[in-house]
Amino acid sequence: MVMIFAVDFLLGGLLKGFGVRPRDIDSAYTIITAPWLHGDASHLLSNLSAFIVLSYISLLQGVRYFFKASAIIIILGGVLLWVFGRDATHIGASGWIFGLWGLIIARAWFDRSFFNIAISIAVLFFYGSMALGLLPLQSQVSFESHIFGAIAGVAAAAFLKRDIRALQNRSARSQYDTKFGA
Repeated sequence: MVMIFAVDFLLGGLLKGFGVRPRDIDSAYTIITAPWLHGDASHLLSNLSAFIVLSYISLLQGVRYFFKASAIIIILGGVLLWVFGRDATHIGASGWIFGLWGLIIARAWFDRSFFNIAISIAVLFFYGSMALGLLPLQSQVSFESHIFGAIAGVAAAAFLKRDIRALQNRSARSQYDTKFGA
């Protein structure tokens, strides 16, 4: 994100045209490009701080889990934004960030381990104010991206709960095989 911001700065903001423009068929591919673009340095920095923390927490489930969840969040959240968003150019990683936020909180529901519940409570404590980002409080902020990102994060938690259980079962089987020479 930082490198793309630097390139966009050097190009005079030309890359901002790769933001999501809802219902514009020629811009459907921007669902993938928009999360990497930011309006200015403060936009980038505000997104980076939350992105780093929430990504780290998501990575505790494993790198594959993080990449699968991120793909679901970016694509599903982007498609929902493209279909239902207001007429504007939407850029920034906030949809992805709200998706990670929703993923971490929802994981406590779908995988009710003590670890996931504790992490979810901590995220709600430290990042609970993000819920205000779901409201249309500022006209220049894409609250739609926040909402659809959070929805995609919950969907990713539901979809990927099977992956976590399969990995746990595989790990338990491998420990059994090692212990008993199977």
